Formats: sequence, structure tokens, C-alpha cells
Amino acid sequence: MSVFASERLSPRADFPGVLDWHYLDSAATAQKPNAVIDAIARAYGADYATVHRGVYERSANMTLAYEAARRKVAGFIGAASDGEIVYVRGATEGINLVAQCWAGEQLKAGDRILLSMLEHHSNIVPWQIAAERVGAHIDVVPLTGDGRIDLDAMAAMITPAHKMVALAHVSNVLGSVLDCRRAADIAHGAGAKILIDGCQAVPRIAVDVQALDCDFYVFSSHKLYGPTGIGVLWGRRELLDAMPPYQGGGSMIDKVTFEKTTYAPPPTRFEAGTPHITGVVGLSAAIDYVQAIGLDQIHAHECALLAKARSALEDIDGVRVFGPEDSAGILSFEVGGVHPHDVGTILDETGVAIRAGHHCAQPLMRHLGVEATARASFGVYSDDSDVDALVRGIGRVRKIFG
Repeated sequence: MSVFASERLSPRADFPGVLDWHYLDSAATAQKPNAVIDAIARAYGADYATVHRGVYERSANMTLAYEAARRKVAGFIGAASDGEIVYVRGATEGINLVAQCWAGEQLKAGDRILLSMLEHHSNIVPWQIAAERVGAHIDVVPLTGDGRIDLDAMAAMITPAHKMVALAHVSNVLGSVLDCRRAADIAHGAGAKILIDGCQAVPRIAVDVQALDCDFYVFSSHKLYGPTGIGVLWGRRELLDAMPPYQGGGSMIDKVTFEKTTYAPPPTRFEAGTPHITGVVGLSAAIDYVQAIGLDQIHAHECALLAKARSALEDIDGVRVFGPEDSAGILSFEVGGVHPHDVGTILDETGVAIRAGHHCAQPLMRHLGVEATARASFGVYSDDSDVDALVRGIGRVRKIFG
């Protein structure tokens, strides 16, 4: 890995997708390093076989790699054991699994669920579905003036009727970071469980689920420089033990008869069918990659770039920047009088890729008083040239629109 004189990271050469491109959409999906691409190619090639089924050597070896990855994930997020790590397609499926298998069993009419104003749709809609089925209700924690989840307000509004709290660790729009431990203390003080959406946190900051004291934690591989189609649900073992299966099929069973089926213990109970074998291998390689650099160093690198970008954008007339100054790797903004889609299109013409839209956070957009924002988000491969290109591109936007 090379390092700038400023001591900021520059592993750009590891990422073939960004060598000649200013990619500032890492919050949507991260580019993949060669180490991950190579691991997936080997898994689909010379190493490929099914897992948990074959008695031949290659299948046994792939099973060992698959389960070694589970142990690696457990260590990566500080889980007590790999038996608490459930492979899912992504954070969205992980939240749906908890909403159906925990909330669907535990909630009753009159119970309440507590969300926040900045949640991604994936941390809103599954809870609405669960609440509608049983007659439960959803309450929404407001935000502070700079775009953080207002934990003082949360402490004031939570009641014993609240059975589940579900919050984002890092906002995908504002980059604001939640004090997860305080949120967990508030939830547990009222007798509620708490799920944390860690999609934007895991690629940027070190996570220890035991120190955070949450009950469930979810994240997606593809935002962590790994492949799409694979993610992780962590849950406390006693909670997973009490949850019924999410889907039925192969692997998740103990014994099947036409009269009755009994199920395997977690995590196998929740992993029906042939799994995404190569996705797990790619996730394992992605964890190796970020750990070799160090999440503290990655976070410091992104914060430095974001501070530079934020300062530059705030100096441009007509540009409004959203979120707190210490946001984690994500910067949303608007150019006055210009639709974010036009901003994104013009930036694309200059070789800069950003996200433009509501970012699957329509309630937050309404709260901010806009229909959409432009969003630049950084990754380990981002550098000063990306910030410079973004600022030049916004200057071009303002010139074109007068």
C-alpha cells in the first residue's frame, strides 16, 4: 500500500474499477480490490464445490473455508461465537428476517416499534409489515439540528410498550454516527430489544457488537469491498435460539417426515438451500483486506477527505451541505436551483460519479425540505484528486445553470 506525504491512504492501484475514474458513490456500493476479485475467481474455478454436502475432498475443503469465514466475521464484529453469525443476502434480508422471525413472534396488538427519522427504507418497511400484521404501532425519533438521531428525545419518548428499537449506526444520507451504546442502554432500560443497521458503519469504523450491547446487527458485504448478494445478521444466541425459521428447504433441517419436521439450531436454521458459497469467500477476502489496512486508518483517511470536501463546498455560493461536520465518509449537498439529477449528469460528464436521488430515505428528504440530494461518499481508494474533481465539477454545474 502506498501512502501520500499527508499520510492518507492511497491503495488505488488495488482497485481496477477506479484507476481512471473519480468514484464517489461508495455508500451505494464499494469497488472491489484485486484480492477479493482473485478470491472469487479461485472459488468459482479450481476450488469450486458445494458445502456441507459432499464427502469428497474439495467439498470438504470448501466447507472448511466457508465456516472459517463465519469465524472470521464473528471476530471482525466482536461476536461471542460464530454460532451467532447468520449469512443472508444482505442487510435488507437480515432486517426482514428479524422483523418476521422475532417481531412476528414477539409483538402483539398495542406494542410499539421505535425507528428514527433518518432510516433507510430497508429499516422502515419491514417493521411496517410486521406492525400491520399484529396491530403494533411505529414511533419516530426526531433528529438534532445537525442531523443526528436525538437520543435525549428517544429517552423521553420510549415506554415499556416499545418492544423493538431499530436504528442506523451511520446514516446513508448524512453520515451522522449513532452513539449505539447509549441507544442500547435507553432501549434496554425500557425492556426493548435493539437492532442496529451497520451497512455504512462496518466499512468505516471498528465495530464490537458486545461493547455496543445491541441485540441484532446487520451489514452487507458489497459496501465492505466484498461481493453483492451476501451479508450478515448477528444476533444474541438466546434470541436466535427462540426464533422460528425464516425459510424452509435443504440444510436448515434436523429431521424431515411428512408428519413433522424438526429444525437445525442457529445459524443453520436460517440458511435454507445452497448458500452463496463464493460470496462468503469474497466477504472473507474483503475482511482480510480492510483489516490489513486497519479500520481506524480507513476512518481517519475518509474523515480527512470529507473535511476537505465539506470546506470546499461550503465556500461555493449556492451550495447547501447537509449533516454534521464529523460525518463518516458521506456528504450530501444541493446546488441551489439545480436538480440533483442534473448535478449528477454534469459531474458524470467530467468523470465524477456521485449518487443523486432520495437515497431510499424519503422521510428524511421530507424532513430536510428537499425531494432529493446529491451525495458524495468516500472509500479507502478515494484521494485528494477525487475531491478536486468534485469541486471543479460543481463549478461547471454552476456555470452551466448560471
